[in-house]
Amino acid sequence: MSFDAALESLATNLYFDRTFDRHAVKVLPGEFYVTDRDMVLVTTLGSCVAACIRDADLGIGGINHFMLPDTSTVEAGAPASTSARYGTYAMELLINELVKLGARRKHLVAKVFGGGNVLGNMTVTNVGQRNASFVLGYLSMEGIPVLAKDLLDEHPRKVYFFPRTGKVLIKKLRSVRNETLVERETDYAKRLKTTRVSGDVELFA
Repeated sequence: MSFDAALESLATNLYFDRTFDRHAVKVLPGEFYVTDRDMVLVTTLGSCVAACIRDADLGIGGINHFMLPDTSTVEAGAPASTSARYGTYAMELLINELVKLGARRKHLVAKVFGGGNVLGNMTVTNVGQRNASFVLGYLSMEGIPVLAKDLLDEHPRKVYFFPRTGKVLIKKLRSVRNETLVERETDYAKRLKTTRVSGDVELFA
């Protein structure tokens, strides 16, 4: 599959979180991160979704942060389902990287978050709903159990994922409109318009 590499990349914003007394990484739209260390993986979601996936026995885990491309940007003559190929790529990239790190596919479990209705200017009706439906459908198709989910709603949410234990903390951003978040996701959606989607994705066993 051919994609603009800048649209799906390894998160590089590493820091030490004094609240949780451990190393952490901030995952932005279009990024992912996998680790076998006792870290906290942090992301803030609006209309995007994040899948927190881990090997339930080994404690190897990772997270992504992605959005389906706007179906109005799909190339002329292509089926609307073409837009879902980017979500498929984002999910399979995360799973492939977990497997490379030593995770076993048959032991993977997931928790999923996001899909809020926070980007009212998007041309697609309810992009958050589409993202939420996609990630649940993908995991069901691949036989990866979803142990927990917090999807839809109209509020952004901050996610703290601890891959060693599988624990997730969610903070709903109810009282403040997170303009930075909206700007990031809007910019990400614009970049998705130039993404070329073609071919197939190979999922490692």
